[in-house]
Amino acid sequence: MDVIELLPRLHLLRFPVGQAYLWRDEAELTLIDAGPIGAGDEIAGAVTALGHAPGDVRRIVLTHFHEDHVGGAGEFAALSGAEVLAHHLEAQFVRGELPGPPPRFEEWELPIHAAALRQLPKGRPVPPAALTTVSEGDVLDVGGGARVLHVPGHTDGSIALFLPEHGVLFTGDSVAASPVDGTVMPGVLNLDRAQLLVSLGTLAALDAEVACFGHGDPVVGGAAAALRRVASTR
Repeated sequence: MDVIELLPRLHLLRFPVGQAYLWRDEAELTLIDAGPIGAGDEIAGAVTALGHAPGDVRRIVLTHFHEDHVGGAGEFAALSGAEVLAHHLEAQFVRGELPGPPPRFEEWELPIHAAALRQLPKGRPVPPAALTTVSEGDVLDVGGGARVLHVPGHTDGSIALFLPEHGVLFTGDSVAASPVDGTVMPGVLNLDRAQLLVSLGTLAALDAEVACFGHGDPVVGGAAAALRRVASTR
């Protein structure tokens, strides 16, 4: 796992498939997404290397239920005591009570999905012992007030997290950046692509300076303009 500083308060945790983010409010930390199965110990090591204890992470915000985002959530919650939060439409999948619905693949997405599966660890995610559900319009005690945005399309209960005071937006997999040239693009492997494009318009209307994606390099500076360019061409 690579640990990359994006801002003094913000670090990217990059896994072989997907990535998570660590936000700092003084001594209190928030983890956005939690990587694949087996990532719990790696996340704890990264937190420690940054001069904190795992217990300083008070909450884990999951943008959606896919295994490259929730696999490490139960593991790290057990290590840290962190509260786990996800949209109420994702709760039964995050807890492992039911399998989540698969994406509706476009033909060109099939090899992308197959390649990702080859890199993901095998096994079942550890269900979070305690899960708190969130909804559109909730405000979390993160970064001076983080707005929860319901952005369905990638999954029915996908959320984004926006920190207006800092201009930082966590998009989950509703938006991505190309691994080839960094071009900002709509997310792939979606349940409902048409709905995803509507959600992209919602995100593009925000005054975001930094956009943190579930896959691909974040945009650090001018994120709103980049999102609006993508939204205007879809």
